[in-house]
Amino acid sequence: MKSRQSSLKSLMGIAVLFLAVLSVSAPYAKAANSTPSSDSAISKQVHHKLVQLPWYGVFDNLEYQVNGNEVILSGQLVSEHATTKNDFENAVKRIEGVTSVVNNIKVLPPASFDDQIRRAEYRAIFSKGNLGGYSAGPIPDLHIIVDGGHVTLEGAVMNQMDKTLAGIAANSVSGVFSVTNNLRIG
Repeated sequence: MKSRQSSLKSLMGIAVLFLAVLSVSAPYAKAANSTPSSDSAISKQVHHKLVQLPWYGVFDNLEYQVNGNEVILSGQLVSEHATTKNDFENAVKRIEGVTSVVNNIKVLPPASFDDQIRRAEYRAIFSKGNLGGYSAGPIPDLHIIVDGGHVTLEGAVMNQMDKTLAGIAANSVSGVFSVTNNLRIG
């Protein structure tokens, strides 16, 4: 019995490590595939700056697009992480070759109602099946954005089943006005 538990713990550890590696590589793969090859050096550096942000979590969603020497930042941040907006912009401005940064990141207004929904969504989603692993790693793969009672799921999951399961779980939370499932598979 103890060796079986030990084996299960080892497998769980390997699975968490695998998901952590995926969580670091998935956002970069998305950004690299959406930019021309001449932009790849800047894109790699922007991604590196993104993964170094200390206050970037599951309730935030940051994206970027590289167009030549211009970097366009977008996404949403909870108000507690508002400084991350300027931190990310300033870090990207210091990248060699970047001549301009457009900061379209939205800081979500503070609302206790939204905070309650965030906590309920987190519990509902990450307690289902294999979805718990998507909250692990330096940058979570699955992001829960709550704005005025409206929930948007952003990020990437491994398969259609996980996308569907996350959507069902998100829709099960009471008090939510709508759920938009923008999760990508891959």
